[in-house]
Amino acid sequence: MEFSELIKARKSVRGYLPKPVPREVIEEIIEVAKWSPSSMNTQPWYVHVVTGEPLDRIRRGNTENMVKGVPPKRDFPMKEAYDGIHRKRQVDIAIQLFDAMGIARDDKERRTDWVMRGFRQFDAPVSLVLTYDKYLEPAAISQFDLGALSHALVLAAWERGLGSVINGQGIMQSAVVREHAGIPDDQNIMICIAMGYPDEDFVANSVKSVREDAANFVRYVGF
Repeated sequence: MEFSELIKARKSVRGYLPKPVPREVIEEIIEVAKWSPSSMNTQPWYVHVVTGEPLDRIRRGNTENMVKGVPPKRDFPMKEAYDGIHRKRQVDIAIQLFDAMGIARDDKERRTDWVMRGFRQFDAPVSLVLTYDKYLEPAAISQFDLGALSHALVLAAWERGLGSVINGQGIMQSAVVREHAGIPDDQNIMICIAMGYPDEDFVANSVKSVREDAANFVRYVGF
């Protein structure tokens, strides 16, 4: 697939088949993605590939903590709530998803269940947890580099028939992820990527987010 086709075809997948992903496929994806650009070739990333019982323990721990009202705690500060145009775009994709799933605005039970799916990393068979060395803090540039790696990972996965979703909810209880994935204390957890074979019968997988017209965010200077 040509790159321009690949990047436009990819979409977030939130429903997966209960089918294991072979380790060699993940290894191939990472071998491709590691060629992502990084600042001054620092390559500040680590990838912890989690599946099976360890991933199930992470799901349970995340879910139990959120139900108990344990406040989310990430390894680095971030803005938890959006406003303005960013909030509108966030709401727009939520509306698309809830419409596809047939979840009414006043259906609190199903809306809560949808949120909990995020904390379970959408029940994907594999989770890629991305981390970087703590000593790099303040790590804005390193986090930028991990973003580039994330994009390459999801594109390489899509090219091989695997769906994924970059999932912030899955690492909002960082202590849970750290414990069950065996992540060293000297690394900060940045994000996780839920990955697996898409369930074509899961209706939310038909949803594809829209993008702004380039004229709304691009300026040309000196042309």
